[in-house]
Amino acid sequence: MDIRQLRYFMAIAEAPSISAAALALGVAQPSLSQHIQRMEEELGVRLIDRTPRGSLLTQEGHVLLDHARRICDSLDRCVADMRDLGGTVRGKVGFGMPPSCSMVMSVPLAETVRIDLPEVRLRAVEAMSGYIKDWIDSGMVDIGFLYDLTGAGNLRATHVMNEELFFYSAPDAWPLASPPGAPVALRDLQNLDMILTSNGLRQTIENYCTEIGVSLRVVIEMDAMTQIKDLVARGSGYTIFAPVAAHDYVKRGELLRAPIVQPRMIRPVYLVSNPARVMTRACRSVEQLTLDVARELVQRGIWEAELV
Repeated sequence: MDIRQLRYFMAIAEAPSISAAALALGVAQPSLSQHIQRMEEELGVRLIDRTPRGSLLTQEGHVLLDHARRICDSLDRCVADMRDLGGTVRGKVGFGMPPSCSMVMSVPLAETVRIDLPEVRLRAVEAMSGYIKDWIDSGMVDIGFLYDLTGAGNLRATHVMNEELFFYSAPDAWPLASPPGAPVALRDLQNLDMILTSNGLRQTIENYCTEIGVSLRVVIEMDAMTQIKDLVARGSGYTIFAPVAAHDYVKRGELLRAPIVQPRMIRPVYLVSNPARVMTRACRSVEQLTLDVARELVQRGIWEAELV
């Protein structure tokens, strides 16, 4: 079985019938049918069921299709990378970012890529961490930021920085006896009306609560960062965020933040990719630029975090 047969099989799988695939490939239908027959004989399985309404993949056919797509994609990437060696870095790079990372990172990274890698087309996609993990696994994006590597043991990860989590309140709704903005103990938050996400940040918060036997009273659960900030600014509750997620509201005076102590809450930030997929020269270049831009943002105090 060779790459041509795999491409023929992919064409058949994506066409409504073998005759339609033959027409698209410019190959005689009997010849295409023989290719499939030889593949079935070599593999010892039936790949396609022929019905009056067209050809349908068997279960074994779907497995082969998944492998064929990965193999052909890797070959295409290899050819493109080899052609680019020694020349201009070019190509497409998909980047997945959680909303808080995207707020501070997407614009400076896009500008830097445009200046330093003018032939690279960066596609930045904002989504919750769970989606980013799936997209990196499937190849929908090439690299991404994650806060939690649980369930992502197959990914290659670079620990870039650690963020501290803060308590947020409306300035005129400070709920504690301590002065507004003064450090607060995590235990002191358990009787407050909290508005939290249900994603990876929530799990990080819950892990710290479990360590000290605290249970927060969550009155609203919402995976929409801007809406959470709006609700807290209106005095409808309180939340916990990393500084990068709420710096705009704090700067405008709409939110007041306070460090959390006993324990201090830390969230790691990882840059991840899939080692099972071939990383093009364009991807490697964007990955290095990402690390450079992230470090510069931290050093300039724009991204409040501690570099690893």
